[in-house]
Amino acid sequence: MTIEVRVPQLPESVADATLVAWHKQPGEAVARDENLADLETDKVVLEVPAPVAGVLRELKVAAGATVTSGALLAVIEAGEAATAKVTEAPPPAAAGAKGEAAKLGPAARRIVEEQRVDPATIAGSGREGRVTKQDVVRALDARPAAPAAAPARAPAPAPAAPRSGRSEQRVAMTRLRARIAARLVEAQATQALLTTFNEVDMKALNEARSRYKDRFEKVHGVRLGFMSFFVKAAVEALRRFPVVNAYVDGTDIVYHDYYDIGVAVSTDRGLIVPVLRDADLMSAADIERAIASYAQKARDGSITIEELTGGTFSITNGGVFGSLLSTPIVNSPQSAILGMHKVQERPVVVDGQIVARPMMYLALTYDHRIVDGREAVQFLVTIKDCLEDPARLLLQV
Repeated sequence: MTIEVRVPQLPESVADATLVAWHKQPGEAVARDENLADLETDKVVLEVPAPVAGVLRELKVAAGATVTSGALLAVIEAGEAATAKVTEAPPPAAAGAKGEAAKLGPAARRIVEEQRVDPATIAGSGREGRVTKQDVVRALDARPAAPAAAPARAPAPAPAAPRSGRSEQRVAMTRLRARIAARLVEAQATQALLTTFNEVDMKALNEARSRYKDRFEKVHGVRLGFMSFFVKAAVEALRRFPVVNAYVDGTDIVYHDYYDIGVAVSTDRGLIVPVLRDADLMSAADIERAIASYAQKARDGSITIEELTGGTFSITNGGVFGSLLSTPIVNSPQSAILGMHKVQERPVVVDGQIVARPMMYLALTYDHRIVDGREAVQFLVTIKDCLEDPARLLLQV
């Protein structure tokens, strides 16, 4: 019996996808739920699982083709009898969470193919034993260095040869990179973007985190980071200045009575912004768990389109890469984005005395069509006040 393999139903916001690569070829045996191909959309990479066990008989679409929901991709001859016809069975998978027994994430698979690494030698640390990009990088770093060659008598230097020429390489953008580029240009072209800055003294926040981080992790099973404080401070500021949580639709302003906060996460494919739904109802532990989960999903390529859709306000942290100051671009159609930066000890004046304090620059880029400078500045000052006195977050004062 033959079974058709079709493109999974894509969300309404995604019109089509690109078939990036086939992982099985006609004549090869496939197991039920084994990944047959990768589909890249504007936001995520989706896997196409085999609906049944059997033998892949025919590919209907070539790699690189654009496909839509429900399109026919391949045909599988189902059943054990079909599998038995395969004359060359693949070698057995390694034990444990190694080799073919562990799924390779898209980023990991790309490095494995480029570096010609045997995936059977790599232990997967991702969900359900998935081999992540970091697992492959660690495996490459752990490889013994090639033995040094015996010293040889250096030949007389030859005259330098003239440079033969220079070459260029043209590589097509991934769909995600192309989508990011289009959205950034759209935001610059359709919004009146302006950035205001402030700085926050992180001393009180550092002390609070140091005092409670061990207890927090023991009780909640997740590390206490800075992002939960920033999300809580942003929600408090959005409550006071609801226009920052709104957006322009034609000649109307649409206000949200909920707070869906997007948190930018960097991946090897580009920047994605998963969304914390109803962040005002989340505890600090809920926020830290959600961010950790999103980061892991982003690394192993399992994040879903639904988790990236929507958002009423965004936060991005360039400080993790060492950025001291930047002007982030608004994630359209939102009206503002908060930029966090590197914490750096600097001399500041406190009560008339020059002291060293851990300082962070904050940036708020906003759509000046609906957010006035006064509101933007006061919004950023509210975040600064909440972070410099964390008790404000509890008391909402």
